Amino acid sequence: QVQLVESGGGLVQAGGSLRLSCTASGRTLSTYAMGWFRQAPGKEREFVGGITYSGGSTSYADSVKGRFTISRDNAKNTVSLQMSSLKPEDTAVYYCAARRYWVAKTQDYDYWGQGTQVTVSS
Repeated sequence: QVQLVESGGGLVQAGGSLRLSCTASGRTLSTYAMGWFRQAPGKEREFVGGITYSGGSTSYADSVKGRFTISRDNAKNTVSLQMSSLKPEDTAVYYCAARRYWVAKTQDYDYWGQGTQVTVSS
């Protein structure tokens, strides 16, 4: 079992930055790809980006490409989502998720965190 806990959410003005972290316990993340998803009120949860188990490859949704960056530190069992140039439409609950080896843009992940709220004011 892998337990995931997100942190770093909060309220930020448009154009600002936030860094979310996802910390794992129970198992090492070194064989897990990590995905970030978000769910805005009244909308379905959507893929934001992901990073492969080694950290050698990342992928992003078009809506965040160039503004968000995912990184990981397998020694610390953490994954980060650096968000810059935030927009009001980025407001959502952000979730991290883990699955074996490769990133999926669907919600086909084995483990999920509880989510952290990000609110971007205009």
